[in-house]
Amino acid sequence: MSSAPRESHASPASPLPDILSPAFAADPYGAYRIMREQAPLIRHEPTNSFLVSRYEDVERVFRDKAQEFTTENYDWQLEPVHGRTILQLSGRDHAVRRALVAPAFRGADLQEKFLPVIERNARELIDAFRHTGEADLVTDFATRFPVLVIADMLGLDRADHDRFHGWYTSVIAFLGNLAGDPEIAAAGERTRQEFAAYMIPVIRRRREEPGDDLLSALCAAEVDGVRMSDEDIKAFCSLLLAAGGETTDKAIASVFANLLAHPDQLAAVREDRSLIDRAFAETLRFTPPVHMIMRQTATEVELSGGTVPAGATVTCLIGSANRDDTRYRDPDRFDLFRTDLTSATAFSAAADHLAFALGRHFCVGALLAKAEVETGVGQLLDAMPDLRLADGFTPVERGVFTRGPESLPVRFTPAG
Repeated sequence: MSSAPRESHASPASPLPDILSPAFAADPYGAYRIMREQAPLIRHEPTNSFLVSRYEDVERVFRDKAQEFTTENYDWQLEPVHGRTILQLSGRDHAVRRALVAPAFRGADLQEKFLPVIERNARELIDAFRHTGEADLVTDFATRFPVLVIADMLGLDRADHDRFHGWYTSVIAFLGNLAGDPEIAAAGERTRQEFAAYMIPVIRRRREEPGDDLLSALCAAEVDGVRMSDEDIKAFCSLLLAAGGETTDKAIASVFANLLAHPDQLAAVREDRSLIDRAFAETLRFTPPVHMIMRQTATEVELSGGTVPAGATVTCLIGSANRDDTRYRDPDRFDLFRTDLTSATAFSAAADHLAFALGRHFCVGALLAKAEVETGVGQLLDAMPDLRLADGFTPVERGVFTRGPESLPVRFTPAG
């Protein structure tokens, strides 16, 4: 860990960035630097929250060893689109429900039951363009791959993929609706109703006629005499489609955008596929799919730059914390070989980066995302031996709450 003193590179008179401004949306990283150096705690009136930008503060909020922070913000942030989810629970309720869902996302279940699903979906999507010599890695692969995987894991009808994609797009728009657009809010709430009308009958049928799929496993799971209700399962499936789809979608696209911008590192990963994990971990640090996660204070809390009152929303700027130069050397450089990021723990609650959060609310799907990225990136590299960006194209990131390449047209000589 770097211990260099924090130096100010911006004039004290510089206006503080606004996370809702077009300039911030175009390039948040310079704004993050100004925040960390000049105002690590900002009271942001439009979102009625406190913006926290330094690594040490975001890490403290996520680890929450003193139980100073809650996820009560999800009551208004998530519940309108998902229903009440595991993320809103605490204490024993959270521990039991996490124990109900976690086994499917690690160990034997992930390797034996779901890795073949991941491999098949990657192969089938690539089959559609592997002989053409060109593809858009966002629209032809990344946006479709994780949603198809999750639908197959749950045993849902693949013919409904377009509906799943539409629902998760609507949910992500709702979560990123920092400016409070009423149309986006209304569309998100409609999605909750539509998804419930679709899923509840499927859940009930699966209880009566279980199969060898994740949905059946969730219906049968029991810990300490507790089982998940139909509403619990529906809310979790909604969360899984949205969070698992959006984040893995943007992660895969960002891995390739970063590697294509650094041909020497792309060549290293092509030569040694065990480096895919390092490229993914560095992408999670350098260009994380999720830039902001919120928490709520349970008590008055002192953070860098001031005091946050009890009951306030804290917006943790992951995209900023992951580029804090007191934590990472040369943080604005993509380097999968960096020594201050440990890839061995990058997909666990002991991760160095903050892209999956930390502590008891660490992303339950981190190992699923790792398996999808390993498989998807590996198969794409196999199919595209001389992968390169389309002539004259420069990738552009889009998004504030979640962020990733809008498009990634590539050219290649078909393998074989």
